[in-house]
Amino acid sequence: MTNLYYPLRSLREGNWFKLICGASFQHLPAVRNLTLAYALAGVDCIDVAADPAVISSAREALSVASELRDAARLRGYAAQETPWLMMSLNDGEDPHFRKAEFDAVHCPADCPRPCESICPAQAITFNNIAAEPGPGVIDSRCYGCGRCLLVCPFERITTRSYVSSPTAIASTVLQEIDAVEIHTQVGRLDDFRRLWGAIAPHVARLKLVAVSCPDGEGLIDYLRTIYHLISPIACPVIWQTDGRPMSGDIGDGATHAAVRLGQKVLAANLPGYVQLAGGTNGYTVQKLRSLDLLNTAAFSSHASNSKMPDREAANQPSVQEQLSLRTDSFTPPRYIAGIAYGSYARTLLSPVLEQLESGSKAGASSHPAHQSNAQLESNPALLWHAVDLAHSLVSQLKSPQLQEQVMTT
Repeated sequence: MTNLYYPLRSLREGNWFKLICGASFQHLPAVRNLTLAYALAGVDCIDVAADPAVISSAREALSVASELRDAARLRGYAAQETPWLMMSLNDGEDPHFRKAEFDAVHCPADCPRPCESICPAQAITFNNIAAEPGPGVIDSRCYGCGRCLLVCPFERITTRSYVSSPTAIASTVLQEIDAVEIHTQVGRLDDFRRLWGAIAPHVARLKLVAVSCPDGEGLIDYLRTIYHLISPIACPVIWQTDGRPMSGDIGDGATHAAVRLGQKVLAANLPGYVQLAGGTNGYTVQKLRSLDLLNTAAFSSHASNSKMPDREAANQPSVQEQLSLRTDSFTPPRYIAGIAYGSYARTLLSPVLEQLESGSKAGASSHPAHQSNAQLESNPALLWHAVDLAHSLVSQLKSPQLQEQVMTT
């Protein structure tokens, strides 16, 4: 099975799984280890920040995953060919592209510091250590969820936002990724057009283009206009419905906004695929199934086949089939094609990654700003525990029959 075909088949059959490391998350050890664990668990795509160092860390992890793929399959995980690497960009202000900041020196001594306890990324510290960056926000860890802003009793915390510069999207960076995702909002067509102008010269080599947009008045008309702007396009298009950004780890109810927005975009019958994000968690697949929004027919067809298809026939799509998968010439599916998991997926593995990091810092400074060089594969027990946790989420969307077919490749 070619690396081109498998993720596209996942889109077509409605079991596409994407890991969101975070558009502004730049903690390199965490990005590397999350990428490794979820790649071995069988994801289709991994979304990272448009940062050369982050992209390099993810690429290194994918290389290690390739070496460990056979071992993962022997353990029953559906590790496929190398997942696609996606880079996130934005055309304007967006909560995914910001960092919290404050001067801890001016925080009152009697403050209960709710910001430190509520931060899901452990990006806030009050350790009185002279080494940089010192007390405050650890920039590389912060991914802009904004929860600290809401709980600060003295309203001392602000944010620093940034916008993807078209001139900064060097061709060398685009050569390192397989797909791009553009975060936009209704009413920003001119900004989108400028950013697309920088991407367009390189789009022929991309395997996928995703557009992420929250709900708003005129959303469907805006998305249709975007599609006309980027057409013709040879690769598939994903409409990512950003229901409730960066909230999947808060509770099961966070997924409702993502599902509602997914239903809205799906009903519009736009060319391309609809993929949920923003509030997705362990409850999302169950909710989609209860609303009959998943492609249960695909699962049933696999389940009804008592004998696996011939290896060559199963693994080598025809030229016509590959062309139909790579373009939008076919009728858009009437089901949700996939789910992207961000904060929930990262939180799921955080206990393992914290244990790995604390072990690597034994006898050294415990300041969380000091990035651990611990590599997950160096501790096999923790590695396979992390993969098992990742698989518990991936397997909700990937049917056992589909996973079995992947492991025969």
